[in-house]
Amino acid sequence: MNDNEVIKNILQGDKDKFRQLIEQYEQMVFRTVIGFVHNKDDADDLTQDVFIQAYQSLPHFKGDSAFSTWLYRIAVNASLNKIRKSPGKLLLQRFENISGNKSDKDVNSLFRDEDDPENILIRQEHIEFVQRALDTLPENQRTAIVLSKYDDLSQKEIAQIMNTTEGAVEALLQRAKKNLRKKLSAGRKKNKN
Repeated sequence: MNDNEVIKNILQGDKDKFRQLIEQYEQMVFRTVIGFVHNKDDADDLTQDVFIQAYQSLPHFKGDSAFSTWLYRIAVNASLNKIRKSPGKLLLQRFENISGNKSDKDVNSLFRDEDDPENILIRQEHIEFVQRALDTLPENQRTAIVLSKYDDLSQKEIAQIMNTTEGAVEALLQRAKKNLRKKLSAGRKKNKN
């Protein structure tokens, strides 16, 4: 059963079929939102919110694009809205993670138990440094780079999600990479001093 058939069944009253869409797209949505919020708990909550919003908006899905493209748009918009509404909260969480007042299960789970604690700390700092640099990009550049690097989407797919051209996506990705390189190299120079 393809997505359009599942959606048709849901709209005809078989609400349990929505579970099938969740199971199929949950990891995709999670990868997208974590690229924006960088925190597993926030990403879990936001993933759930995206599916609630998708369910409520399903009658408005026209099928002009793939369901996954439509769902990506919802996930990106929800992520950007979350960042706009609570930048102070996200900054406080990041500070807590860096200062050690609150452990970040996401980052710690990336490392094996036998790793040297110093190496773990260095990698964690590097990840947080890259995340902070990513957060400073303009929204359209951040969206393009998250969809490209976190979700491994093609420029064509990103263009459909962002409702723009492939050429515009390519330009956004180039500017985003250039901006990230500048920010990361400036941060490294700052850390050496």
